[in-house]
Amino acid sequence: MGEGVIVKADKTEFTECWNMAWKTPYILRLALSAGIGGFLFGYDTGVISGALLYIRDDFEAVAKSTKLQETIVSMAVAGAIVGAAVGGYMNDAFGRKMSILIADVLFFFGALVQAAAPSPGVIILGRILVGLGVGMASMTSPLYISEASPARIRGALVSTNGLLITSGQFLSYLINLAFTKAPGTWRWMIGIACIPPLVQFFLMLSLPESPRWLYRKNKVDEARQILEKIYDADEVEKEMKALSSSVEAEKAAEADIGTGVIAKLKSAFGNKVVRRGLYAGITVQVAQQFVGINTVMYYAPTIVQFAGFASNSVALALSLVTSGLNALGTLISMAFVDRYGRRRLMIISMIGIITFLVALSIVFMQASLHAPMISSIESAHFGANSTCSKYATAANPSKWSCMSCLKADCGFCSNPSSTYLPGACLEASKALKGECGAEKRVFFEQGCPSKFGFLAVILLGIYIIMYAPGMGTVPWIVNSEIYPLRYRGLGGGIAAVANWSSNLLVSSTYLTLTENLGAGGTFFVFAAVSCVSLCFIYWFVPETKGLQFEQVEKILEDGYKPSLCGGRKKDKDVDTA
Repeated sequence: MGEGVIVKADKTEFTECWNMAWKTPYILRLALSAGIGGFLFGYDTGVISGALLYIRDDFEAVAKSTKLQETIVSMAVAGAIVGAAVGGYMNDAFGRKMSILIADVLFFFGALVQAAAPSPGVIILGRILVGLGVGMASMTSPLYISEASPARIRGALVSTNGLLITSGQFLSYLINLAFTKAPGTWRWMIGIACIPPLVQFFLMLSLPESPRWLYRKNKVDEARQILEKIYDADEVEKEMKALSSSVEAEKAAEADIGTGVIAKLKSAFGNKVVRRGLYAGITVQVAQQFVGINTVMYYAPTIVQFAGFASNSVALALSLVTSGLNALGTLISMAFVDRYGRRRLMIISMIGIITFLVALSIVFMQASLHAPMISSIESAHFGANSTCSKYATAANPSKWSCMSCLKADCGFCSNPSSTYLPGACLEASKALKGECGAEKRVFFEQGCPSKFGFLAVILLGIYIIMYAPGMGTVPWIVNSEIYPLRYRGLGGGIAAVANWSSNLLVSSTYLTLTENLGAGGTFFVFAAVSCVSLCFIYWFVPETKGLQFEQVEKILEDGYKPSLCGGRKKDKDVDTA
């Protein structure tokens, strides 16, 4: 029980999980109740992508400030970094159950503050609160499930947490689409996130603490009582002995490396095996973010608008496909990661990601080059005071296209005959947007009408398919296997902080990059960085599929040497069967 090993689920394990759920529903109740934390993690990180479209409509300051939009999105990530760090301490000090309850309070008030926000500053405050909850839930929910699950079905139950994360993201896109016509739009989209934490809070009140945590706190009888609800009577004593030996080994390891953060860090970086494990673990976590995936998760509707779909509801509907493909990719990974290996899956995934990022870059660049021109006659149609001031004073207005108009922070009102014909360049205001719409024209503010738009959405979907089964899930698996047991928590924590920090960097600069380089140039930057990441994965990340932890340590101790086929060179001292 709870030996620190994260077991991957296979078909047999899922079958046994199903059978045990029918036999002992209490087990499934524990897993699903805690798994709501993963669902909230997914929902709160996904819902902002659609809500941002309508926040821009309600607050002119947000519509005109790229930096403010990036701040609204990225503050949840910043909060998650702090939440993950604080969550580690709270898990040990107050228990897994209490940490989940506190995360629920943060989720609830964060959603409430955002939904009622009278200004962008208050939205940012709510995003920080939600981020703190996300950071705590991202590490506490799978930990609680792992420690309160029978060992033989632990992998299947822990895998449900990852599935609930992507399901939460998918549902957030559905909710966004459902409220596009409702009064208050984004307030409902965000505010509905108050409900799941309330449900989880009251469910968790009736559930026990993790038996492993109780045992560590010398509450042996309470730990036994919980195990008696999870296991058959003849298995309880065996699990108690396993729990005892595991906790004693853990305490011995702590005595060996120290309990203070500084002492643990010095010990980790002074150990050759751990240091090389960190090279691999940090590499895959940083690479996961630098392929640009969370620009798609956080800004998908905006990216669809960059592709030429001006309607908020159309952009949300098309971006829903990307979220659904991400959830599907998680299932594919669960089916193939133990068959084809971690390293091979990541390398194939990265090659596909790079290919389709380059394709997306070319498509968006072509769309920019073929953007409709600006017509002085169409612009004058709405009155001299309505024409974009920068266009009116430009030295060569005849060379202006829709892209030139948008770069000047103005809006493009399409030609009434066709969106692809020359249109008007107008000041970006609600009044002029309304006038444009009243004449059955389309007002573009994020991207220009393009015949390449639908192709861009298809390529975006293929990019997600290439990402999700490999780089989407495998980095977390690698980080559960690459470190020696006594350093697993520390190593995984360092790599997780690297992941969240990279996430923050990417999500807080995406719109700025797009503003300066265009969507095509930004995707090309991600493709270039992904090429570098692929090289690092090839050189530093060994295959860990089917290996005992001691075998992984041996590989790192000897110094990993990559092979062309995605495995590793044969080591006579390590059995790879």
